[in-house]
Amino acid sequence: MANVELKQPIVDEIKGHVNSAKAIIAVDYRGLTVEEDTKLRRQLREAGVVYKVYKNTLLKRAFEGTVYEALDKHLEGPTAVAFGVEDATAPARIINEVIKTSPKLEFKAGVIEGNYYDAKGVQLVATIPSREVLISKLLGSLQSPISNFARVLKQIADKQEGAA
Repeated sequence: MANVELKQPIVDEIKGHVNSAKAIIAVDYRGLTVEEDTKLRRQLREAGVVYKVYKNTLLKRAFEGTVYEALDKHLEGPTAVAFGVEDATAPARIINEVIKTSPKLEFKAGVIEGNYYDAKGVQLVATIPSREVLISKLLGSLQSPISNFARVLKQIADKQEGAA
């Protein structure tokens, strides 16, 4: 009985992360050096991602009744989870970049904005730019025609002033 009471605060901590997460990515971190793991943790922390290693049974207990329950079948062996709080695709993007230099790190699966993805699906999501980048590209493409139109109007006005 005392064992359950000791584990409950950890389950509650995980549930807190689950409730605020837009995405959860599960990874297998076997074979990472301390240096590689430290670099990964730093990059994730800077992006507002919570990265933790918990016991699989505690994760399963915390995921019960949520969309993240789909990850249960992947919670075997060493598992670390990245909770994307601010940007849903940030954990996948950052981990994917680290995988390029540390191939021992592997995606297991993920749930991003309520949708379950296997390892290949998470890799595909990792190629999607951040929300800010997408918005800036959209605004840039909207601004370009307006800028061109303004330049043409100015050239017409300058020609008419020169003719007068």
